[in-house]
Amino acid sequence: MCGIVGIVGEITKKEYVLRKMNDKIIHRGPDDEGVFLDDGVALGMRRLSIIDIEHGKQPITTTDGNFTIVFNGEIYNYKILRAELEAMGIVFQTNSDTEAILLMFQKFGPTMVTRLRGMFAFAIYDKTKKSLFIARDYFGIKPLYYLKQEGKILAFGSEIKSILEHPSYSREINHEAALNYLSFQYNPTDETFFKNIYKLAPGSTLLIDLATGNFKEEKYWDFKIEPNQESNSSVEKKIESAMNGSVAAHMIADVPVGSFLSGGIDSGMIATYAAREAAKTGRTLSTFTIGSDQADEWSAAREVADVIKSDHQEINLDWKEYFSTLPKIAYHFDEPVADPSAVALYFLAREARKKVKVVLSGEGADELFGGYNIYLEPYARRSLQKVPLFIRKAASWFARKIPISFPGKNYLKRSVERLEDWYIGNATIWSRNEARVLWRGKPFSPSHPVEDYAKGAHSDSAKMQLVDINTWLVGDILAKADKMTMAHSLEARVPFLDIEVSKIASQLTDSQKWHNGQTKYLLREAAKSVIPETTRKRKKLGFPTPLKSMIAAHQSEIEKAILENSYLAKNLDQTIVKKVLEDHATGRRDNSRKIFALLMLAIWHETFFNNAK
Repeated sequence: MCGIVGIVGEITKKEYVLRKMNDKIIHRGPDDEGVFLDDGVALGMRRLSIIDIEHGKQPITTTDGNFTIVFNGEIYNYKILRAELEAMGIVFQTNSDTEAILLMFQKFGPTMVTRLRGMFAFAIYDKTKKSLFIARDYFGIKPLYYLKQEGKILAFGSEIKSILEHPSYSREINHEAALNYLSFQYNPTDETFFKNIYKLAPGSTLLIDLATGNFKEEKYWDFKIEPNQESNSSVEKKIESAMNGSVAAHMIADVPVGSFLSGGIDSGMIATYAAREAAKTGRTLSTFTIGSDQADEWSAAREVADVIKSDHQEINLDWKEYFSTLPKIAYHFDEPVADPSAVALYFLAREARKKVKVVLSGEGADELFGGYNIYLEPYARRSLQKVPLFIRKAASWFARKIPISFPGKNYLKRSVERLEDWYIGNATIWSRNEARVLWRGKPFSPSHPVEDYAKGAHSDSAKMQLVDINTWLVGDILAKADKMTMAHSLEARVPFLDIEVSKIASQLTDSQKWHNGQTKYLLREAAKSVIPETTRKRKKLGFPTPLKSMIAAHQSEIEKAILENSYLAKNLDQTIVKKVLEDHATGRRDNSRKIFALLMLAIWHETFFNNAK
């Protein structure tokens, strides 16, 4: 695991700039650094040593000098690929997975990317063809950004803050990204908050001609839902076998591996399998849970920890420190993300890093196996079909107009709408209409590629899955996992987002995901012999962050940060902003999430523009 950077084309003081870019991500790889320079290209990396600690230094160049690689991630089938190449007479210089990627590319070219099992973002320089090949893993577990100006790519990196060091770049805010963020809690598009800086999409590659600067972006993989009607008992066995095998593969390391552990089925399955793997070599698995007096996850996690006899650590979240740490969160994210659980993950990773260098985590299970409670809504809506349409429309109108909150309000509001018209993923802060009114700048609507993923003959619940896998998962869940762990030089691995596990998930029918009001039905069935019954049956719950009390404790500071921020003052209707703050302070509405979104946007702006060095 590490961070990578690169410069495309020639600039003044190229090596100096490259090293400045590299220094910006030292937290991703404090163990070592490496640089490579040639005509028209410069590559750099920061290394967190996990596999082949002694010899796995990057960049790595083939013995003929034609190919050079920088790589961020882990390839779990690299030993299999290595054996295949050695059988062809190819000789390795190291025992690293990085070299396995490089020599696979030398032998098979760009098509080799579909042979990789793991998480990755890498760049390979072809000296002979004067080209640069860049690839990002299937689900976007590892980040990759690039700078494009006047139709040419000038730089790339694991984090935006590296690219900001490029002398050709002048910081400018992408206002459309800001508006998207206010609606969705994060920015769901391939553009970033920084104009002309983009994200390489998951499952995609870039091929850059270094002589001309021209490039071609291609998709090599997409998650597709293709139910195959296999029996439940057969699929249960496949799930259990695949998850067991995935966790075993994700345990490969030359350093200690631990596991995050909440009170849910996902982390419970992973920790149990991981504990069994650790026991094979006489080790005890370290597990970590974070909670507080207001957000107790300890007792539920302890159920699994006690059964698997892990070396378990319970971390207390200090809400005063939570608030004071928000500028660091904004810095490490590069873009604003208004997900309050990200801060808890930051502290969890900080404590885990004191004992281990790698942790396993349960991201992706809800998206692949249908775990979010909202996926059940289309089934509930079917019962409303017996109610006359005019009554449903009247109830929906009433729910939209009444200012107070009540249980089922959002359900009633959506009861007569198409999925494509209201579902944008698991987080909505301001609706599209609200965001348009809030925004004072150039008028445009929040954009979200819902329609791109909601097409086809899938059920509404399956459409929701595809929306979340292609937007929410990569834009919020995986970004949070990567940025908050790497802030502490901790590698997070996500066994559910294994290509072999995803193949099974893609073939599930709706009834195998949602059954009698239960989410992740077959995954839960497959976990019967793995985790405690209370854990297996526990409903999906997000990390309970008491934002309301945190905001109350720092109300004056938060209001000052929001109202005195120049970007918010210029681009947002201050009458609306003040009303949001006032309604919350007086108790008329719980505007915690809206206030947190405004706060994180203000802090991000201060961090990257007003306080930028």
